[in-house]
Amino acid sequence: MIIGGLQKFSLIDYPHKISAIIFTIGCNFRCPFCHNPELVNPELYPEKIPENNVFEFLESRREKLDAVVITGGEPTLHKDLHQFISKLKSMGFLIKLDTNGTNPRILNKLINDNLLDYLAIDIKGSLGKYEEIVGTKVNLEKINESIKIILNLNKCNKTKDALNKEIDYKSIDTKINYEFRTTVLPKFHNEDEIHKIGKLVNGAKLFILQKFYPSKTLNLKFLKENQFSDDQMLKFKKILENYVQKCLIR
Repeated sequence: MIIGGLQKFSLIDYPHKISAIIFTIGCNFRCPFCHNPELVNPELYPEKIPENNVFEFLESRREKLDAVVITGGEPTLHKDLHQFISKLKSMGFLIKLDTNGTNPRILNKLINDNLLDYLAIDIKGSLGKYEEIVGTKVNLEKINESIKIILNLNKCNKTKDALNKEIDYKSIDTKINYEFRTTVLPKFHNEDEIHKIGKLVNGAKLFILQKFYPSKTLNLKFLKENQFSDDQMLKFKKILENYVQKCLIR
């Protein structure tokens, strides 16, 4: 794993748990409003943190941390992600993965191998606006497949003992929590766009609306971009509540 950052303590990144955050280097999107430009732009990449240093730290915090959050950049770009998470799980940590949903094959394998406890998937916008928002070509079929994989977790609400023994239990998960989330800003999003996003994730358990804060951006021009008012964020929330079970503003 190519690791560019380690936050040793967080009370907010894994809901209701004390966590550490691992930041991976590299991303296949170029969202101009990205707040981690040093993990996306190769010219800004930080000095790499050796894996051994990360594991040594986590070993020393086994009794103090509940979970590890893996974010980026885009963690699923790393070929050894599965192995890396397997080692973290063997240490007894809960695992939360943040992803942009461009690698459904890896998501599916991590889920089937019971290596994830929480998934957060960024939805940049409606499928028709994806490439405009992320600044590069996108395989929309993969985004849609990732969304379906996450939504399918809703159906896995029975215990294995209650299910027919002929069912392949590796295709079932009863423990993974998840959230969809969208960072909204006036340049890309409006009420019609929020309706389209809602339809895309219809039936989801939890959706997080994130207000754009122009404090640090990949494209410096976006430091001057406006943000939505609190009233408008509430209007977006009400729209999404027509499609998802719960919507929160962050």
